[in-house]
Amino acid sequence: MTRAGFALDVAAALAAATILATGCSKQEAPKVDAATERADANKRAREDVFGTQVKAHDDAQKMGDDLNKKAQENLDKVDAMSK
Repeated sequence: MTRAGFALDVAAALAAATILATGCSKQEAPKVDAATERADANKRAREDVFGTQVKAHDDAQKMGDDLNKKAQENLDKVDAMSK
């Protein structure tokens, strides 16, 4: 066996051992659920450096929701008039 062949065999064995060790390890359960973490992150973002941008994003979402609501009301009125 050549030195290069031996090195390749050792590298392959190490890679296989790493894959097996990684695959067999047990995953820890998260300490906080995703919804709580998301709410906490939003709260931190509002009070931190990005507070202005987060508030502007919230305002834009409210404006979009309001426009959609008004458009739906107008469509309902048009449907009612056409009957």
